[in-house]
Amino acid sequence: MLRTHTCGELNRNDIGKEVTLTGWVQKSRDLGGMTFIDVRDRYGITQLTFNTDDDESLRSKARELGREFVIQVTGKVIERSNKNPKLPTGEIEIKVSALQVLNAAKLPPFLIEDETDGGDDLRMKYRYLDLRRNPVRNNLVLRHKMAQEVRKYLDGQNFLEVETPVLIKSTPEGARDFVVPSRMNPGEFYALPQSPQTFKQLLMVSGFDRYFQIVKCFRDEDLRADRQPEFTQIDCEMAFIEQEDILNLFEGLIKHLFKAVKNIDLGEVPRMSYADAMRLYGSDKPDIRFGMQFVELKNASLSNDKAPATWKGSGELSFPVFENADVVVGINAKGCAHYTRKQLDELTDFVKRPQIGATGLIYMRHNEDGSLKSSVDKFFTPDDLQKWSEAFQSAPGDLILVMAGTGDKVRKQLNELRLEMGNRLGLRDKDTFAPLWVVDFPLLEWDEETGRYHAMHHPFTSPKPEDIALLDTNPGNVRANAYDMVLNGTEIGGGSIRIHNRELQSLMFKHLGFTPEEAQNQFGFLLDAFEYGAPPHGGIAFGFDRLCSLFAGLDSIRDVIAFPKNNSGRDVMIDSPSTISNEQLDELKIKTAL
Repeated sequence: MLRTHTCGELNRNDIGKEVTLTGWVQKSRDLGGMTFIDVRDRYGITQLTFNTDDDESLRSKARELGREFVIQVTGKVIERSNKNPKLPTGEIEIKVSALQVLNAAKLPPFLIEDETDGGDDLRMKYRYLDLRRNPVRNNLVLRHKMAQEVRKYLDGQNFLEVETPVLIKSTPEGARDFVVPSRMNPGEFYALPQSPQTFKQLLMVSGFDRYFQIVKCFRDEDLRADRQPEFTQIDCEMAFIEQEDILNLFEGLIKHLFKAVKNIDLGEVPRMSYADAMRLYGSDKPDIRFGMQFVELKNASLSNDKAPATWKGSGELSFPVFENADVVVGINAKGCAHYTRKQLDELTDFVKRPQIGATGLIYMRHNEDGSLKSSVDKFFTPDDLQKWSEAFQSAPGDLILVMAGTGDKVRKQLNELRLEMGNRLGLRDKDTFAPLWVVDFPLLEWDEETGRYHAMHHPFTSPKPEDIALLDTNPGNVRANAYDMVLNGTEIGGGSIRIHNRELQSLMFKHLGFTPEEAQNQFGFLLDAFEYGAPPHGGIAFGFDRLCSLFAGLDSIRDVIAFPKNNSGRDVMIDSPSTISNEQLDELKIKTAL
């Protein structure tokens, strides 16, 4: 070894020892009579000292060191006169007797400091330098620890870690596949897996009743902060179980991770149906760190006793915005009645953004003196506004924000406003964690573009047994044996009880628009396997990158990935994707349009 100790482990108990350290020069300070060098490795920083009593050639060598030079030093541990309580090594320094430059370095394009001057693009281009910074390195240390704890917990539950293929068959469902040409089979292609879904089901057929894998997956889709073209998931499957078994076991996994990694004891994880999540929060992944649940003033799909006509004015003028809407729904922003007209205009502009698409926003102040004042006073009497106040259970100082429109569309718009208000009021604290199970999802969702139903989760999800008969008569109302785990408004995991017999799986393919021939061509191997004694089974997959970013308090998963892609799916460090030579294209029997 080129070193006897790391740069983060020495303390006052080591005073008097002769040691050898290696690392990178963090900074140097030449004070005339003395020269100080901070040397850094992944474990910490130790101060080196050179003074007038040293060999002049040694001091001269020290003065020539630049930032990020790789060095080896030998010397004696001495007590530091000017101690630094912020460093574990802050009570000692090394009086250097020998210095060797292992490798010189160019001046880095940005500061290798916790607070750097490098922008995102520059740091991604020089990612190997960015990884030297403490915040980025600490994120990867956290990721490592979480992976180890996942394995520890699942191994303790008798799961087997099994690797599944990376070169598989392309399927038409879901996001776009990345495809890989086969040289030995000209004109044919492999696909990179979006998920090991069918393989883990086949492992259940094989008798491996508890499988897991921390696995790379690939999706060729548009990117955003929580997406990458290649990502990692904790993939799990169990046989001879019911939904309750999976919810309990993997709630245990999340509790174990919080306790082992963050020393947080999570209480019982609440459950909510998909229907209630959409009704109360306008989202299938609600952030329950704060309240502000939706209140319906009008809902054409509910009976009058459930949705009293609080939307209907008793004045002479009708209000078409409410009259023509299917749903009138709002939230109570507690303590916000003091919002100025400018602030309310900002909220209106927020919901009108193209990404949200609302046409406007209505508000009512419950003033501190008890009076009620709305933006639509000419359409509603004080008695009408009193009904609103009662529906929202408002108190003096509260602000009621109301939107009107069509069904789930307006609820999703109000969800965005609710989250914005949560941000403005400081209710979305990154150090507060509120997990939630969302259950009873619809099995199918209608796609206007293709004019047919698609699986909300995937084609192998089992319908609720009592809803199977609805597949032929009312497929949109069929519920799935599916569940998601949500953390702070982010979906971190999802799964389902799977179909395990050929007849039901074939029926599912039929309702998804597959002909029998297409189903056999795409998934015949799975249908055939179901005829050889497939056990009841189900599973779940957690987005490992998302989970790590939430534990680290980050908005983007890029910061917990060693070498991420940018928002265009490019690795700007190695300049990938890139073209390949004509010789390679010829060998693969691929013709280009160029």
